[in-house]
Amino acid sequence: MSQQPSPSTQQPYGVARVIRVWDLSRSTFYARQRCRDHPPTPPRRGRPPVLDDTALLAQIRAVIADSPFTGEGHRKIWARLRAVKQVRTAKRRVLRVMRAAGLLAPARQPAPVVERPHTGTIVTDAPNVMWGTDATATVTLLDGQVMIFAAIDHCTAECVGIHAAIHGTRFEALEPVRQGVRDHFGGIAAAIATGLAMRHDHGSQYLSDDFQAELRFLGITSSPAFVRQPEGNGCIERFFRTLKEQLLWIRHFRGVEDLRQALLVFKETYNQEWLIERLGFRSPAQARQAFAVRPAA
Repeated sequence: MSQQPSPSTQQPYGVARVIRVWDLSRSTFYARQRCRDHPPTPPRRGRPPVLDDTALLAQIRAVIADSPFTGEGHRKIWARLRAVKQVRTAKRRVLRVMRAAGLLAPARQPAPVVERPHTGTIVTDAPNVMWGTDATATVTLLDGQVMIFAAIDHCTAECVGIHAAIHGTRFEALEPVRQGVRDHFGGIAAAIATGLAMRHDHGSQYLSDDFQAELRFLGITSSPAFVRQPEGNGCIERFFRTLKEQLLWIRHFRGVEDLRQALLVFKETYNQEWLIERLGFRSPAQARQAFAVRPAA
């Protein structure tokens, strides 16, 4: 139509005049023109999959409904499809189907990194070599802001201890460390955890004389992270992100005791069922069990 000449002027009507009369936007006009000039390519050749996209989407929805966690990405859904539903398909296909169905969790776009002063690794080759500890906070209905302390193994990403308290003192900060020592070293005694290093930041609780003295009593080596480099304590920071997304940001807590009970339940669920890609999509408990049955060199 835009190329047809006007009877009065013998000039083409032009795109701008036609879309103005038709009440269309230029983007719509050119998008339809591209579809006309470049029709969609036919589907890829080869053997059709066992499950079509509709059936695969139903399996994905079932996995999401059965999972105790929320907002898991396509990689973990793909891993659960293989392990739980015995459905073998490509990760890119799971991503495409979940994106088309609007099932992908919103994600923050990372800012471009100019430099990376932390070039090493904090992941250990065996459990109970280095633990990380830190604190975060949440709000309860009766007690207001409450501090949460946790400790995590840098090898298996297992939560070895977690605790909540109204006052975030140095003694409360020691509670998850004591929990982990009791569970993984058999009790509280002098030098019982010799060989273990404790990664922490430069918070006042962790640099206090009481906290450092307790570490020395247990035989734990203090390993503070570098100043202004949170990557050095990244294992516990990643755990706190999971804790917030899966518990703290989606539930209300009446008081500190209600929060404590919820944290203990989450600790067990996380250790038994949370899948971690660097561990081969295994849970922290499965990774620790693999080290337990590994034959001696």
